[in-house]
Amino acid sequence: MGDGVELVAYVDGEAEARLRAAFGPVDVVVVEPGWEERWRAFHRPARAGGLWIGPPWEIAPADVPAVVVDPGRAFGTGAHPTTRLCIELLARAERGSVLDAGCGSGVLAVAAALLGFAPVHAVDADEDAVQVARETVRANGARVDVSRADVLRDELPRVDLVVANIELRAVQELLARRPAGRAITSGYLAGDRLTAPGWEQVDRAELDGWAADALGAS
Repeated sequence: MGDGVELVAYVDGEAEARLRAAFGPVDVVVVEPGWEERWRAFHRPARAGGLWIGPPWEIAPADVPAVVVDPGRAFGTGAHPTTRLCIELLARAERGSVLDAGCGSGVLAVAAALLGFAPVHAVDADEDAVQVARETVRANGARVDVSRADVLRDELPRVDLVVANIELRAVQELLARRPAGRAITSGYLAGDRLTAPGWEQVDRAELDGWAADALGAS
């Protein structure tokens, strides 16, 4: 128990025999057919800011603009409360140029483009996220410039509005850099205290215990 290691593997009958030969007793649970596709049930469409956000295997409605996001290697499917809150605040914000800082899948950047913001930039320090964001941009036919950058250290595009759905400490460090005159931030709980000297809260949205703030530089 205390010093043991439990291994879990999906195998066929032949591999099961090899495991028994190598490790001794093996507990076997039969997995129903279709298990490899069952994860899709956890990725459901959502609506926010007048947009539909969902995976490519769902049929987008014809009555609203759609952001199609393939769940995979980068954060941001559109269904998480922080993503939906940012999109709601984007929909209420004055239009202009936007930077999606720490873009993950690029869902917020694409949403901003569909909502009429331009030009739209998206950056992330993770190369996988950059590639996924570019795929999301192409899949939606959006006009977004995606590049690799560390939002806390590298030079960033100068824009009217920065959107950052990242963890609280990173949000605060980013705001200290003054990357724009306005900001929409999330990635933290409603009970967390956002410390942002030189910024004034102008709007807030909460959902399922999470929060997002619209801020203006003071």
